[in-house]
Amino acid sequence: MDEHKPVLVDEVLAALAVQQDGLYVDATFGRGGHSARILASLGAGGRLIAIDRDPEAIAAGRQRFASEPRVALVPGAFGDLAALVHAAAGARRCNGILLDCGVSSPQLDTPGRGFSFQTDGPLDMRMDPQHSEPAALWLARAAHHEIRDVIARLGEEKFARRIADAIVRARSVAPLTRTLQLADVVARAVPTREPGKHPATRTFQALRMFINDELGQLRAALAQALGLLAPQGRLAVISFHSLEDAVVRDFMRDHSSVPPELARLPSLPPDAEPPLRLVGRKQRASEAEVAANPRARSALLRVAERR
Repeated sequence: MDEHKPVLVDEVLAALAVQQDGLYVDATFGRGGHSARILASLGAGGRLIAIDRDPEAIAAGRQRFASEPRVALVPGAFGDLAALVHAAAGARRCNGILLDCGVSSPQLDTPGRGFSFQTDGPLDMRMDPQHSEPAALWLARAAHHEIRDVIARLGEEKFARRIADAIVRARSVAPLTRTLQLADVVARAVPTREPGKHPATRTFQALRMFINDELGQLRAALAQALGLLAPQGRLAVISFHSLEDAVVRDFMRDHSSVPPELARLPSLPPDAEPPLRLVGRKQRASEAEVAANPRARSALLRVAERR
């Protein structure tokens, strides 16, 4: 199994502008790469809440930071961000929140998790195996149009109809229960391949995002972050594809812009000031980072600050 390499670590640390006595939230702990760097910048009075919906990530974090009193490791998902933070820190406001939308290397590289089309394993794809249903069960019961729509919408796959046709035909012969089984069905259905990409890439992405409600969780977390941040608190979000980035971009733009009907007023009423201001431009991984960690190629960081 490959060691998980966090992306844009230096950029995230600069974006969060970590204060030594601040309260910070790493809402996707993974294997603790970002958390470790945040902790290195905190003083004795600082605190970090590390959240992950994957029980294996929480277990790894409790082992890694067993003797670290400044860390609270909390199992849970983006969509419950406010409740999780309040349970761990009470009414204290956060000085920074990091949302990393990526899938960790241990998830991708562990066949038993069912995320990868490159190794054989059960067709699962759940971030938290205790919640929702495995991809195999959903594919067994979903209607043709549901499969097509998920693959087209979340995978941005132009051959979604052909793939849905192939899945429905294949499951009528035998249940689709293994990752390589599904990958082969998709590969046979796709007439052309994108250079350097496996033909099942978009389908597996779509199913993973659907099974885990990733966009819904992201929208909920962004909305809740507004109420959690202290004045001048920073919100940093790393996305990995256009659908995630569009959600983040639109949220930050909408909450950092003056409503059009008020834009021409000589001065704004205090309650009309937008709650956020954008910090810098979107950032991508450097060429050196991509060379060392190819999974950083699609990473995109956006940052906003609470007024």
